[in-house]
Amino acid sequence: MDQENCPIDFNFDPATFKVGDSVSYRVPSRFQDFPFAGVLLEVHEDYVVLTSDPSDPDGTMRATRESRPVVPDDQVRW
Repeated sequence: MDQENCPIDFNFDPATFKVGDSVSYRVPSRFQDFPFAGVLLEVHEDYVVLTSDPSDPDGTMRATRESRPVVPDDQVRW
């Protein structure tokens, strides 16, 4: 059985994060380690701002700056 390649090229290296990168983020307080796809809108020294829907200006979420950013429960926008 052939495995399909993921159509998204995720960046898992927080040292190289830049605006526009696709990342896999988590919301452990609600969904344990389930992965979500997001796009970085801002990159700061100790946190990032991302969105799961770039067409929604109100859908931004602040998250930790790590290989798979963590979004706190109070930042979730769906």
